[in-house]
Amino acid sequence: QVQLVESGGASVQSGESLRLSCTASEFTLGHYSVAWFRQTGGNEREAVACIKGDGKGNRYADEAQGPFTLYRDNNKNTVYLQMHSVKPNDTAVYSCATGWLVFPEGVKFPIQYYEYDLWGQGTQVTVPS
Repeated sequence: QVQLVESGGASVQSGESLRLSCTASEFTLGHYSVAWFRQTGGNEREAVACIKGDGKGNRYADEAQGPFTLYRDNNKNTVYLQMHSVKPNDTAVYSCATGWLVFPEGVKFPIQYYEYDLWGQGTQVTVPS
């Protein structure tokens, strides 16, 4: 089954680092653009970062610029979100997504959640106050 699987979520203390993984199953993620979003409660999904299919372009949400790093390892069919110095307001369910049918070429890498059509199930990150 074609899917994205997130992992790496955990409960960590403020100031610690955490790395989230987004791994493709049953397809090669290599040339697809991938984005990370996060959501808390009933709020709308919030963009975190996205990476172009060839890995040569990244976009970060303002609050993610600096503390987060997005990169990909195509040999492992995985895109990583490295979170540095996490804070309580980073607490959320983090999900990755790709344009499986809508932009498979990987040239487009939008930051809007409604552009993406294949989503993982999410992984919980908790940073207690």
